[in-house]
Amino acid sequence: MDMLVKLYALPDSREFHERLGKAGITTRRALAPEKHRIVAWIRERFSEHWASEVDVAFSREPISCFIAVRQKTVLGFACHDAIFPNFFGPTGVDPTERKHGIGKALLFNCLEAMKQQGYGYAIIGGVGPAEFYTKAVGAIPIEGSEPGVYRGLL
Repeated sequence: MDMLVKLYALPDSREFHERLGKAGITTRRALAPEKHRIVAWIRERFSEHWASEVDVAFSREPISCFIAVRQKTVLGFACHDAIFPNFFGPTGVDPTERKHGIGKALLFNCLEAMKQQGYGYAIIGGVGPAEFYTKAVGAIPIEGSEPGVYRGLL
């Protein structure tokens, strides 16, 4: 299922980033020379499909992939405009690092970047944890969107 988010009504994200900062974790836009390392990290932990989408995110200007890092170690990632314009995803956090708020901070990085690009709404494609997105940003389901853009995926 896909979900819809009102970008013009996003909650303030500063507290999420401040909390991560106190834990020594930063989120930021990925840099081109990091592409090989980030795509490999995603391929190892998640899937070849997601690695392909992240590869596309690195071709965008500016790069539409954000990462969470602690002491030069990648902890998570989130992308937008990878499969289609105005779509959030894929996103993932290392299973050993979940529950720190990394996923939420990365979600806000992407949605705020999309808002700055002029979008009023964003689509979260192929949602897994729908409750997470509803609580974090007020996302609502898009009826009839399953399997959505991934229909017929090889």
